[in-house]
Amino acid sequence: MKKYFLILGLMGCAIAGRSQQIQTSSLADMQGFFHNPSMAGLQNKFMVGATYRSQWSGVSGAPQTATVFGSFALPSKNIGLGGYLFNDRTGATSRTGIQLAFAKHLQLSNDAVLSLGLEGRALQHKIDIAKLSQTLGNDAVLNSGGNKFKADAGVGITYANKNLILGASVSQLIQSKLNYYEGSMSTTEEAKLYRHYFFHGSYKWKVDETSITPNFLMVYLPNAPVEFQGGVRVEHNEIFWWGLGARIHQGVMLSAGVNIDKKFTIGYVFEIYKTPYSVYEKGSNAHEIMLRYSLSKSPK
Repeated sequence: MKKYFLILGLMGCAIAGRSQQIQTSSLADMQGFFHNPSMAGLQNKFMVGATYRSQWSGVSGAPQTATVFGSFALPSKNIGLGGYLFNDRTGATSRTGIQLAFAKHLQLSNDAVLSLGLEGRALQHKIDIAKLSQTLGNDAVLNSGGNKFKADAGVGITYANKNLILGASVSQLIQSKLNYYEGSMSTTEEAKLYRHYFFHGSYKWKVDETSITPNFLMVYLPNAPVEFQGGVRVEHNEIFWWGLGARIHQGVMLSAGVNIDKKFTIGYVFEIYKTPYSVYEKGSNAHEIMLRYSLSKSPK
């Protein structure tokens, strides 16, 4: 019975571990619709890019996430479209899938926009049975097979004007069941795709040739602590930028990047974790790199 609950925890299903199932990014605000489908096509007419994120460096089986994303707008129809491919690995578990986003932009007064978005998500949730069978033996969950293909959906809303962006979204709205175990043992938790609630915002100040952009992201899902990250990014003449940020109860984030010809962006984030390791112990850092190509920014 103990083995059964251990596997459920390893699956990252937000059961006893109280963790997110959906990967996040320290540069989420620069990827537009990463957590909110209504952001598709809202900031850029055309944008493609990729990110790679490695957490708890030096710890065996630590999380690693790779994404490829793209977004574009159809201004004549007030529509935004986007999507990304992702691969998220932690230990013996992995999630590989695709997310597609559709947004309708409603024009308001003073060049403001109210955007409504829908997302569709399909993923393969996989347990590497070979990595676990020697330790766990004849576990009921391992006997059920290591691959599950699931689909889910989400919605989002965003208000944006020249300087301000405020948004909210819900992912994994359907809460599709994974059904790794269907036997007779009594369980108190269910393996499924749990709903994630995202709230985000940013405000851009211009001071001569420098822009200052405070931003925040809050993530909530049932039976898990609320995650909050906030920070500020300073950009000089649309060429070089740097930022400072923090995740509540976790650590600090240092970021920097460069814009080449105001279209191609290279960004890097270094995170210093303060829990559960100290800064003197192995595995206390995270790294993330982003490459992004954008055409001219949308005036909204």
